[in-house]
Amino acid sequence: MKKIIIGAGNVQQDGWISTQQNDFNVLHKEDWTNSHTPNSIDCLLAEHVWEHMTLEEGVEAAKHCFEFLKPGGYIRCAVPDRNFDNDWYQNMVQVGGPGPEDHPAADHKIVYDYKQFKEVFERAGFQVELLEYCDDQNLFHYTHWNEEDGKIGRSFRFDTRNSDESLGMVSIIIDAKKPLKVPSKQQTK
Repeated sequence: MKKIIIGAGNVQQDGWISTQQNDFNVLHKEDWTNSHTPNSIDCLLAEHVWEHMTLEEGVEAAKHCFEFLKPGGYIRCAVPDRNFDNDWYQNMVQVGGPGPEDHPAADHKIVYDYKQFKEVFERAGFQVELLEYCDDQNLFHYTHWNEEDGKIGRSFRFDTRNSDESLGMVSIIIDAKKPLKVPSKQQTK
């Protein structure tokens, strides 16, 4: 199986190929075509990558993912959650980030809510399942997911800042699946 982590940082997972922006930029079509053919990737994983793009760049990146994933393949993707009711968290993930240029959030371009993030991938043709997110009333929702399908560190179960009593770090986490049969209209885009 061909499984790729986009923007992996220091993350290594068994059976996954870790990539960085300098060797595989999800926005650059030539980075995709230089190393992959359409419909050739089984799974993609991206943790806190999409917030470093504008909304339209995020849609474009999702379209590239759609083109290169096999039918039935998926991308598990996580971003900071605009609806998480925590002032410290919102300061840390804000557009432009706090502090110096080398702060991880310094080049954040958007902070998504769950509806907006889901729509990015639906616009690319994916069927989207929300796994973790805060709703419009700031209530946290969680659907159990298998970490072997792509582990997200900044998640309810795996971030040490979370406990059964309180949440310290959450993400919007989705599984965006490419349908087994893509309508012919989408195949030509």
